[in-house]
Amino acid sequence: MKLFVWDFHGTLEKGNEKAVLEITNKILRDSGYDRQMSVDENSTLYGKKWYEYFQYLLPKESLDRCLDLQRKCVEYENKHQDIVRNFIKQNDYANVVLSKIKDAGHDQILITNTAKVAFMMFVQIVGISEIFPIGKKSFTTNLHQKHSTLTKRQVLENYLKGKNFNKIIVVGDRGSDVELAGFVGGTSYLYAHPGKDFFECLADYKIRDLRKILAEL
Repeated sequence: MKLFVWDFHGTLEKGNEKAVLEITNKILRDSGYDRQMSVDENSTLYGKKWYEYFQYLLPKESLDRCLDLQRKCVEYENKHQDIVRNFIKQNDYANVVLSKIKDAGHDQILITNTAKVAFMMFVQIVGISEIFPIGKKSFTTNLHQKHSTLTKRQVLENYLKGKNFNKIIVVGDRGSDVELAGFVGGTSYLYAHPGKDFFECLADYKIRDLRKILAEL
């Protein structure tokens, strides 16, 4: 049996960056800032923690202030889920690929840095909650929080305890996902949406179509 380890944002979903842009600029305006994030800046920053957006956009502000702006974004997002629903969608071919891996008898988990409350909303909207039940097959690190130290590596290592897999395949859109594969001697697939640049890192494979993963079956 093989284990497939999935990232969420930018990999199994598409469109959420548009919601991030709208919410970020809304909170900036409501907080009294003239600064607005551009589409290009959003594309560059996407995948970072939300407070890191504000560190970039408002370089003179303190970490605590940026964390407070992040908190406001998360609260606004949770209260206005329609914004996310208007933009976020399951990525192309995700359901086909996930279903074929499951039907082939392999294991698969999802690990994200997203806060748990927001993530529960995301997986339900994109329709993958049955494949990745929270706490059993999908895990959050809450690394966006100031005092959280849990990492994807720790989550994966905890999941691997007492289990044996013939191969571990990690799929994600960031260098941290490639590093995660390296930690456990796995194979890395770096994904980028069509038309988007790949993150600069050394991955085993670079793909723009999730169906390429099926070569591992």
